[in-house]
Amino acid sequence: MLPLLDVRNLTIQFPAPKSVARAPSPALVAVRDLSFTLAPSEVLGLVGESGSGKSLTSLALMRLLPPQAKASGEILFANGDGSAHNLQQLPDEEMRNLRGSSMAMIFQEPMTALNPVMRVGDQIAEAVVAHHRVTRKEAWDRAVSAMQDVAIPDPAHRARDYPHQLSGGMRQRVMIAMAIVNRPQLLIADEPTTALDVTIQAQILELLAELREKFGLAMLLISHDLAVVSQVADRVAVMYVGNLIELGARRDVFLAPAHPYTRGLLKAVPTLKTDRAQPLQTIEGAVPPLHAVLPGCPFEPRCEFRVAECALSLPPLVEVAPGHWARCPVVNAP
Repeated sequence: MLPLLDVRNLTIQFPAPKSVARAPSPALVAVRDLSFTLAPSEVLGLVGESGSGKSLTSLALMRLLPPQAKASGEILFANGDGSAHNLQQLPDEEMRNLRGSSMAMIFQEPMTALNPVMRVGDQIAEAVVAHHRVTRKEAWDRAVSAMQDVAIPDPAHRARDYPHQLSGGMRQRVMIAMAIVNRPQLLIADEPTTALDVTIQAQILELLAELREKFGLAMLLISHDLAVVSQVADRVAVMYVGNLIELGARRDVFLAPAHPYTRGLLKAVPTLKTDRAQPLQTIEGAVPPLHAVLPGCPFEPRCEFRVAECALSLPPLVEVAPGHWARCPVVNAP
C-alpha cells in the first residue's frame, strides 16, 4: 500500500553568517538526508532534543520554511487515487489548498499561533471558509462542532471567547479543533503538550488518541519527551543534530535501542526502579553547533563506542532487526 507520506532525502540548509562561514561549506545544514514514511492512520513519533531539526522538518512538510531556508529532496503526499504529489514541486495555490484541508498542523505555542484580537470560534471558522464554499453561519456551526469534538465544555459559549480568556489546556484544544475542522488525512503535532501540567498533558494525549480513532488520522507527533511518545506512537524516529539516527517500532526502540545516543537518552530517564541514592546517568559532552558539525557521525565526539570510521563519513542506516534501523557501524556494541 502506498504510504500517505513519503519523505526522501530531505535536506534543509541556511546561509551561514559571515562570522562562521568557511570553505568548502558556506551553508549550515539543519536537516541532513532525512527519509521516513508514514502510513494512513499511523502515528510516528519524531524525537530529539532542542535543535535536532524536528520543527524544521514539520515546517518543510507544510512548505512554511522561512525564505532564507533551502530545502531539497522529495516530500510525497498520497492523492488517494494511487498517485502522489511531490510537495516540493507543487504550485503555491495547490499547496495552499492542501495545507489546512488534507494536512494540518498543531503549532507549538497556542498563545503565539492564535490571534489575540479574534474570537476563537471565528479563527476556527476562518479555516473552514478558506477551504469550503459555505456561509459564515455554516462555518461557525462547524467551528462549534469541532470544539465539541475536542471536548471543550459549552462550545457555543466558549467559541465567543478570546484566547486570553482560556486556560493553556483550552487554548491547546482550540488549536487541535482548528487543525481537525476540515478532517485532514495527516495531522502534524509539534510539541502539543509543551508547558502543560501532567494532568492536562494526559488529557491532550488521550484526546489525540480518540481523534485518531474517530477520524482515521495519520499523525506525526514531534516531541522531546520520550514518555509522551511512548504512550502514543506506533513507530519512533530519533533525530540528533539534523540526522535521523534510529527508526523502528515503538517497542523495539524503547526496549532494544540500537544507537548509543538513543541508549543514553533512555538511561537518563528516571523510572520507578531508579535508585534515588545514585545520580542519574548523563551523556557526556554537549550538542555541537551547526557550524561545528563534522562530516562524520555528529554524535561521534560524545560516543563511548566510536571507532575511527565514525569521524570520516556519515554512517548509513543499518537494519539491525526487521523494521528497526540505526545509523551506527557499531550497533552490536554491548
